[in-house]
Amino acid sequence: MDKSLLESLHDGVLTLTMNRPEARNALNLEMSELMIGALKRAQHDSAVRAIVLTGAGGGFCAGGDVKSMAAGRDVTQTFEQRATRLRDRAEASRLLHEIPKPTIAVLPGPAAGAGLALAMACDFRIAVDSAKLTVAFAKVGLSGDYGASWFLTQLVGPAKAKELLMFSPVLTAPEALEAGLLHRVYPPGLFQEQTAAFVSALANGPSVSLGYIKQNVNLASRSDLSTSIDSEATHQVRCMSTADHAEAAKAFVEKRPAKFVGA
Repeated sequence: MDKSLLESLHDGVLTLTMNRPEARNALNLEMSELMIGALKRAQHDSAVRAIVLTGAGGGFCAGGDVKSMAAGRDVTQTFEQRATRLRDRAEASRLLHEIPKPTIAVLPGPAAGAGLALAMACDFRIAVDSAKLTVAFAKVGLSGDYGASWFLTQLVGPAKAKELLMFSPVLTAPEALEAGLLHRVYPPGLFQEQTAAFVSALANGPSVSLGYIKQNVNLASRSDLSTSIDSEATHQVRCMSTADHAEAAKAFVEKRPAKFVGA
């Protein structure tokens, strides 16, 4: 339990728990490296059918460790070295966004800064109704990292993204839901049960097709129609050859629920 990131795999769901509750799960180098390593392994592990990112101690992630920032920079590093190091740590956001498996951020409490960016990198975001979200970067004189500006722009549009980044308001979970930053908000008494049902539905789905759906939507956000249609055709034909498609077609004829195996 002394690791800054905990991993557990159960029923096809890999749960990554940021585990620095004494620091509100603020990101440090060790946590970032462990997260990137876990995501790289999960990308090629057929036993992993969905990935949950959450936090220990009733919070999600406070972002970068501001106390470490206040202590000063490593003056032995050049500007380029520091920029490269930060970009390497932000690889976690890219993996969460691009890995061909459903990724779900489960927020049992506050998310801020790079922590919110990691949540936005996931395909889905579920929060307890008492959670609060804030971009926070401008409040500490920073411009943003971990893909925060890209994800915000994709989710709420450039005008709203600028407002959230520059003013850094603290949003309640219902406000974040209305703004499009969250998919589900549950009261504490239903949070675990409803979140587990949401995640289970994804983990028990047709994994190959879900991965291609994710790729299709990601591509659609940055490409023209012809490119998207071409990609869809390739992915659709690939899905037609899966055992899950054959099972779904058979289940449809037999008027029963399909049982997907993820292949």
